[in-house]
Amino acid sequence: MNSTQHSTHRPTVTRRAARAAVALAATAVLLPAAGAVAAPPTPSPPASVSSHRQQDTSIPLPGASSAEGIARGKGSTFYAGDLGRGDIFRGDLRKGTAELFIDAPEGRAAVGLKADVRNDLLFVSGGATGRAYVYDTDTGAEVADLLLATGSAFINDVTLTRDGAYFTNSQAAELYFVPVGDHGELGEPETIALSGPAAAVTPGFNLNGITSVDRGRTLIVAHSANQALYTVDPETGVSADIVTGALPNVDGILAKGDTVFAVQNRINQVSRIDLSKDLTRGEVEDVITSPLFEVPTTVALFGSTLALANAKFGVVDPDGYEVVTVSAR
Repeated sequence: MNSTQHSTHRPTVTRRAARAAVALAATAVLLPAAGAVAAPPTPSPPASVSSHRQQDTSIPLPGASSAEGIARGKGSTFYAGDLGRGDIFRGDLRKGTAELFIDAPEGRAAVGLKADVRNDLLFVSGGATGRAYVYDTDTGAEVADLLLATGSAFINDVTLTRDGAYFTNSQAAELYFVPVGDHGELGEPETIALSGPAAAVTPGFNLNGITSVDRGRTLIVAHSANQALYTVDPETGVSADIVTGALPNVDGILAKGDTVFAVQNRINQVSRIDLSKDLTRGEVEDVITSPLFEVPTTVALFGSTLALANAKFGVVDPDGYEVVTVSAR
């Protein structure tokens, strides 16, 4: 049922404002009801909260019509996606600059991103298109256009392991695996049916962010509707609880060692969670906030710095879109 289309060149497509409106309209169908109103104000943080305001910075994405995904590249390079247009921006965290890198063909979307720096590839989740896109990070050329799911689908986020890329679908109890060879060659997409608590599908967003631990032998997924994190065995699709307490508005997640950073979009915070060795429990050790957060959705880690994309869902007439950096500690 899955098909793969490969292309070694980029179509030259003139960008129109209309195409962004169409793509965002398709995305809006899947947004929670709260998406129709402005994001709620951030509650006063408890005593354990770290705001790190002196180190916070903002990097504009010039000309972006929306924002959602962010990925770390080589060195201080980052990639950020225009949700509605599917365009990709490339920036430099040290220089504090970004510019349009890939002017995507009409009809695409860019949700979660991950960069394979070894093979110079950028993997992009295609949202309601049911597709994933792969680009060459040296040239911006399209490497592949992959059909992951048909029917009701929202391909939301992606993580990379040594074996390949794993994608979530917010509308189905499935993950999708795209094998990546030693020299960057791509295999055919495979569907992984989930069982256990992560397989719950309710109206709205379900599976969302995804990351991996234990050298890719275990995946961790965020489930927005359940306000929870789960482990997933990538071989069997069996999932299990990570007991953390409720994580409202959980979106993108990122693991580093035994720590998971969980972005909670509409409450404008990132929870830093310490995982138990057996991955059955997680304790929120810190809550990171910033006055620059405006519904952050995804996160990338650069040493001791977090970089997040401000999606600004529900913000009326946002004054542009940007990437925000804060301290991870």
